[in-house]
Amino acid sequence: MTELPKPEIIITHESDLDGLLSGVLLQRLAQKLFGEKIPIATYHYNFWKQRELKERSGWVADFTFEPRMDKPDWLIIDHHVTDVAPKNAQLIHDINKSAALLCYGLCRENGIQSPALDRLVQLNNIADLFLEEDPDFALANDCANLVKTYQFWNLHALIGGQIEKLIDHPLLEVMAVKRRVENPLGFEWSKSNIAEISPSVGLVDTVVGNNNMVVHQLLEKQATKYSVLVTLFRRGNMVFASFRSRNHGDALKAAEKFQGGGHANAAGAILPKSVRNIPDAVDYLRQILNPKRDAPLNSLENIFAGIEAEQNNRASR
Repeated sequence: MTELPKPEIIITHESDLDGLLSGVLLQRLAQKLFGEKIPIATYHYNFWKQRELKERSGWVADFTFEPRMDKPDWLIIDHHVTDVAPKNAQLIHDINKSAALLCYGLCRENGIQSPALDRLVQLNNIADLFLEEDPDFALANDCANLVKTYQFWNLHALIGGQIEKLIDHPLLEVMAVKRRVENPLGFEWSKSNIAEISPSVGLVDTVVGNNNMVVHQLLEKQATKYSVLVTLFRRGNMVFASFRSRNHGDALKAAEKFQGGGHANAAGAILPKSVRNIPDAVDYLRQILNPKRDAPLNSLENIFAGIEAEQNNRASR
């Protein structure tokens, strides 16, 4: 049985089902092992990279292992590719399993298991690893789309932290109808509304449907000449960019230019605070992905965005 350090905090990824399941499973595990309800903190990639690890100990799930996380009494459970080998932290890592499946393995070692959890973790694994050939792929993506649609903490509050309720939640009916009706309409519309950001990156305009599935179909059916497709959306005062590709890890390479991260072919980033609307975001993407392009910025926000990006790039070197 794996011996685990007692965490002061549990940190997980905010934007997907894998992060939600990982966080709740680890919280239950900590409750079982240490008799305390450890708080969960959630982050998107950009904010996570800026967060200082001030706690003496912690558990981190669904974030790429990096040198700053290599601290005594820290446990990292992840499946993203990393070149860093742990010297102080405890790393549980397998690129062929979702983070939640790895967390569930620890739970099972300690007697936390049920048929409902078995099923939910299985569906999440299918969706997060994008196992297209699995017969439950459609249902798995409906489950994953719950977090994309209703957001982490809203969904967590709705189910009272009881993640098993997602298995047959009424909102899955909404996701299924949206998939059957909206996705085909969205695919046909978006196929004719792709704008060039760079020679290899195209911006997909979306009006309806599951953005991830629409973009996946565009790539799968080779309905575009671009190797990477990006979608943009606003949430609160922030603009988010979602990158997808079919192979070679091109999506992750693009996201990393904006201090983002994720999977090799499905990654994301939050654009600088100075980028406040979609038109400015388009200009900003073009500026960063075409560094030699001599095109003037058309707004004060973009000027500040460029300065901020350069500062971030220097700091990461």
